[in-house]
Amino acid sequence: MICIVTGVTRFREQAFVPVLLFICAVVSIVSSLGAPLIPRLAERLHTSVGSAQWALTATVLVAAVASPLVGRLGDGRHRKRIMLINLAAVVLGGALAAIATTLPVLIVGRAFQGLGLALMPLAMAAARESLPVERAGRVIASLSVVAAAGVGLGYPITGLIADHGGVAVAYWVGTAVSALALALAWLVVPAPADVGTAHSIDLPGAGIIGVGLVSLLVALDKGADWGWGSVGVLGMIAVGLLLLAAWALYELKTAEPLVDLRLVRRRPVLTANVSGLLLGVVMYISMVVITEFVQLPGFGLGESVFVAGLTLLPLSVLSASVSRTLPWMSARIGLRPVIPFGALMVSSSSLFFAFGHAQLWQVFVTTGLLGIGLGYTFAAMPGLIVAAVPAEETSSAMGFYQVSRYIGFAIGSGLAVTLLRAFGDRGVPTLGSYQATALVAAGLGVLTAIVAWLLPGSQATARGSGDLDAFEVEEGMLAAAGLEDLEVVPGRATTSESSGRAQSRV
Repeated sequence: MICIVTGVTRFREQAFVPVLLFICAVVSIVSSLGAPLIPRLAERLHTSVGSAQWALTATVLVAAVASPLVGRLGDGRHRKRIMLINLAAVVLGGALAAIATTLPVLIVGRAFQGLGLALMPLAMAAARESLPVERAGRVIASLSVVAAAGVGLGYPITGLIADHGGVAVAYWVGTAVSALALALAWLVVPAPADVGTAHSIDLPGAGIIGVGLVSLLVALDKGADWGWGSVGVLGMIAVGLLLLAAWALYELKTAEPLVDLRLVRRRPVLTANVSGLLLGVVMYISMVVITEFVQLPGFGLGESVFVAGLTLLPLSVLSASVSRTLPWMSARIGLRPVIPFGALMVSSSSLFFAFGHAQLWQVFVTTGLLGIGLGYTFAAMPGLIVAAVPAEETSSAMGFYQVSRYIGFAIGSGLAVTLLRAFGDRGVPTLGSYQATALVAAGLGVLTAIVAWLLPGSQATARGSGDLDAFEVEEGMLAAAGLEDLEVVPGRATTSESSGRAQSRV
């Protein structure tokens, strides 16, 4: 019996790191079961591409609302339990998406899968607690790489499966690997030793912002069908704006808000959140437009789902690569110009696509430029935030930033199809509408550059420390993948200690 117990303990110790890496890879791949599959989903469910777009929008919308809640629920002794619940939700969501014969069932399934995007901080917190400091730092860095690389690989892998087996098979494969990740997490990931501090959960705040965002997104989706001046569309826009205003007032008054809106009084924090939201919009507009155009017959390129997914690979690879050069760049030109520069790179990618899209290589150039811009901007934003807030407010500030970015993702996902139809011929997208939508995205990139340069003013300074440099690199890699990392606690001695001791974000 002692030998069996010893063997089980040894197995858990040896399998702990590989299992964490596998879980993060699964989460990143499952999150990519969206953009390239939208045209196929529309065909399968006999619905419009705009309606099928909710399969992507629902995932990032749930991630926006759920991430801070999961961070609080997963603090301390509840971490493993919350990790298992989230993985179970991902499994259930994958099964629902696989068997869905109607759009509502598919949307519910994809919404469940959105909970998987909140698992990264929990996995990193488990590594921090269970491993020696030096090894924990290396493992957390590896988790960052796996998350970013997993998304890049996930797009073509899921596209290849969909091409040969259909969309349902792609979702079933995602369900199977998610179930394996759930089983391994239950067997291997230890329960946390730290009891942690009890936090109140801002469920009312989550509900208000969730309903408000859904109301606005439905108005964007239905504007072309119902008419932009119709009572229904104007009413839903009014309801959405009123709910978001009510949410802001509620968050300012509650003791433990979903996000601390008081932090926007600091101009660098406001800059990072506005920039993150706008770039999130541009990122998802670009992803939707590109993957649809590549698959579109006629004036599009008429390629397969696999090729459409493959075109997004440069986005993930280059965003991960260039983020590692941020410390070098900021040391030479300062932090303030980095975000405007990156935003202009993002804008140039959309501008290039608007006038150069006839060949597949031009699409790869577009996503490469997009990846470079996102790698720099998303990696630099934490520097603005961390330099502007006291150490005890870093967690709240970074949590606010994550929510802002996910909201941008959700808005961009819905706005892409709305613009394509608005610029099209009687609601039907044309080549001109793809070009016009790309130009709108380019304009948003320029607007982001202007905001990022003017808004922070002289406060846009960075702390020149190794721990912040390492955090910015990891953040840049994960941000472009749509995932989130851990907060940085300023003042630690080394990079590995910084990663090893990081607290999970709220």
